[in-house]
Amino acid sequence: MTDFSIQRLPFRRDAVDTWARDDTRHTNWPVVYVIEGDAQRSSPGLYVGETVSAATRMRQHLAGSKKYESLESIRVVVDHTFNKSVCLDLESHLIRWFSGDGQYRILNGNDGLTDAQYYDRALYRESFRDVFEALRAEGLFSRSIPQIENSDLFKLSPFKALTDDQGIAIMDILEGLLEDLHDPGARSTLVVQGNPGTGKTIIAIFLMKLLADIRDYDDRDGVEPDSMFSEFFVPENRELLKTLRMALVIPQQSLRMSVKKVFKKTSKLDASMVMSPFQLGESNEAYDLVLVDETHRLGQRANQASGVQNKKFRAINEALFGSDDPQYTQLDWIKARSKHQLLLVDGEQSVRPHDLSPAALKVEITGAKDAHRFFRLTTQMRVQAGADYVEFVRALLRDEVPSLPDLGEYELRLFDNLGEMRDAIRRKDAEVGLSRLVAGYAWDWVSKKDPDAFDIELDGERMRWNRTDKDWINSKGSLEEVGSIHTVQGYDLNYAGVIIGPDLRLDPATGQIVADRESYRDKKGKENTGHLKDAFGDDDLLTFIRNIYGVLLTRGMRGTYIYVCDIHLRERLRIAIQTSPLLDTAP
Repeated sequence: MTDFSIQRLPFRRDAVDTWARDDTRHTNWPVVYVIEGDAQRSSPGLYVGETVSAATRMRQHLAGSKKYESLESIRVVVDHTFNKSVCLDLESHLIRWFSGDGQYRILNGNDGLTDAQYYDRALYRESFRDVFEALRAEGLFSRSIPQIENSDLFKLSPFKALTDDQGIAIMDILEGLLEDLHDPGARSTLVVQGNPGTGKTIIAIFLMKLLADIRDYDDRDGVEPDSMFSEFFVPENRELLKTLRMALVIPQQSLRMSVKKVFKKTSKLDASMVMSPFQLGESNEAYDLVLVDETHRLGQRANQASGVQNKKFRAINEALFGSDDPQYTQLDWIKARSKHQLLLVDGEQSVRPHDLSPAALKVEITGAKDAHRFFRLTTQMRVQAGADYVEFVRALLRDEVPSLPDLGEYELRLFDNLGEMRDAIRRKDAEVGLSRLVAGYAWDWVSKKDPDAFDIELDGERMRWNRTDKDWINSKGSLEEVGSIHTVQGYDLNYAGVIIGPDLRLDPATGQIVADRESYRDKKGKENTGHLKDAFGDDDLLTFIRNIYGVLLTRGMRGTYIYVCDIHLRERLRIAIQTSPLLDTAP
């Protein structure tokens, strides 16, 4: 549809002045441009923009803030069919692709990205891929679009076009937080609650980048007037945030490492801002704002994963509170270290008894509601079948009889043979990438001590648990392994092949879904120790196992494949989803 050209010139005033005289479109036409630093340098910078007066805008950049000083070359995308809406959309796409590629450190703010409708948008977006390939041919991208869009750098990037309820939540959070910061003595706890896939992690990352941009805003840079956040870019807020010290706490190691990589590549953010609860507890620093992703995975005083962590837990409690009272949790550490907290929660994703208790979460949610600092996310971003699918899965696991929602093109498939499901996942991975097998913790982790051993043997298939806890999904060999809950929670897959192990079964006598304590092999997941002793019965174990499978069954963006070990539970699921037009059960 489009007939674009990419024009290149040095990022210098004389070069811009000469270029401006070449064509009237260089001074009065909608264009998109990219200004990049020397790719040979360590962490080169890059800025993407759109304007109707390219030459004037380039002169403004040259006279602008110091962030442009390292930039050397301009590329301008010129097309006679472009209009303002097209340019805004292409600008947003390029920012997201550059951020996900990771070759450059993006100098843009994240306040003006759009996902607006306009005439012939679908046709224009096809042409964006041609622009991408032209820029890739000139070395500005190192990977293809599918490779970029399947990467954690892309999925966890702060450069997102927000959904309506995410945008409203960010607006309300900013207003409340700025109000709280105006009072030097104030302390506050804000809570964002949402189901899997509603973008809680994105809220945290986006907000930290936005706060940093407001704090460092330079009047010479200008701000996108159509941005819903433009009203916050004022001197008063810049002054208020001038000394803001903030951190992002992520309990899960794998997700934490992935977010660190994103922060390392993002201007005004730093990998050191992303911390474990233990790192924050030991830091001896006072923070103005601590954001907590997956708050439900914070720990309470129980037997930790290692003796070292047990010792740390005790030492942090004693340092902060004077004693190792078992009632103190990692949330108490965060409150002791910070004036303000933003907690992102989903109570139905707690998967171990030493996770923060439902009662503790309820206290925080109730308090935030009373203080008008509670925000709910509802729009489903991960699962293409939408929020109804998430609720359907959770109701099914709660032993209810939910009606199957309209899944659209989402693939929900039940298999009677694990080998067939494994082959289907391999095919999907070859087709679209990011397709993996995951399972509940119903098999011993034998391969951890004996790398040649197999952990899971079913239907003639022999498999091992994930060999690494760090970025397992993208690790070598992950397609042939099985991911555990602690490896995949917080991540997206295109297709998830979920093995529901013998730890969850249907009791033929009662017709109810029950937990099989003997088949559940996560020792830390059923420990009755410390103040949890004798307080963790079969009903509690069932809640955690249901939560585990609720998480696993909502990882797949395009589809979920299911294999159930217990034949009675398999038949229950077959009945529940048999009306699906895309249901594919093996003979």
